[in-house]
Amino acid sequence: MENFENQNQENINTEFHSRLDMTELQQSLEQVKAEIGKVIIGQESMIEHLLVALLSNGHVLIEGVPGVAKTITAKLLAKTIDVGFSRIQFTPDLMPSDILGTSIFNVKNSEFEFKKGPIFSSFILIDEINRSPAKTQAALFEVMEERQITMDGKQYEMQEPFLVVATQNPIEHEGTYRLPEAQLDRFLFKINVGYPNLTQEVQIIKNQHENRLEDKSDAVQRVISGAQLKTYQNLVKDVVVETQLLEYIAKIIVNTRENQFLYLGASPRASLALLTASKSFAAVRGRDFVTPEDIKEASYAVLRHRVMVSPEREMEGLTADEIIRQILEAIEIPR
Repeated sequence: MENFENQNQENINTEFHSRLDMTELQQSLEQVKAEIGKVIIGQESMIEHLLVALLSNGHVLIEGVPGVAKTITAKLLAKTIDVGFSRIQFTPDLMPSDILGTSIFNVKNSEFEFKKGPIFSSFILIDEINRSPAKTQAALFEVMEERQITMDGKQYEMQEPFLVVATQNPIEHEGTYRLPEAQLDRFLFKINVGYPNLTQEVQIIKNQHENRLEDKSDAVQRVISGAQLKTYQNLVKDVVVETQLLEYIAKIIVNTRENQFLYLGASPRASLALLTASKSFAAVRGRDFVTPEDIKEASYAVLRHRVMVSPEREMEGLTADEIIRQILEAIEIPR
């Protein structure tokens, strides 16, 4: 009996020690939040989703009206990570070569040399991505999906980590170009950013008044190295997902394809995105296992840009988020 108890205790200890240690990851993310919080008031949901995307090694599209801190939040997040940063302002006259680079003839050796464009960095901020036409947007297809570009028959690999954060304004239509579905599908998340509440608005005004001309963004420090970020991304891959939760993810995705209110459902890429994002949500919250709540939390940002509401329902004011909510309520949560 004593031997059985000792063996049982050893099994418990073995199981305990095999669990993932999320302590360092959580501490680093809290430091990142603290650094961003020196400048940004509120917008906790946007910041959390950006951190989840960072751990998932996935790209993000941020949509919101002007002045809600989309661009500055992305810039501050980049400042907290010790990796290369590049910002590209999309304009109607921007050409693919302005992003990817171009071959230049070298007179000295009578050969063409490839001059790399601003996309060759680790953290890419694309401001107002819908300001450029389809030809320029298409230049991002390969690099966002395969982390490489092909120029003159030669492939150039992106340095890991590689993250694209793009912003766009939902209310302006003059001088903008709608992103094609193939481009939208390459974003892990679409984050909708709203206005701050009254308390947050007052605090924003107070901070501006008290700091006068001081730029607090200069006080933001680097917290995570590129190597650490890669380690955290690999750690998240080992987060446990039970079989019934994998089936739960599949049911959500299949339901979008069969839903009568949706003209276009989500692809298998959405299933993989939902799985990856759910693992990262669990890690951000200090767990080494995924819960149904993690999946539900990730579903909105993963799916809202991958599904299309049928025209008649859209005219009635039904949104993608509302349909996703209905889908999540209709599917039985695994226990």
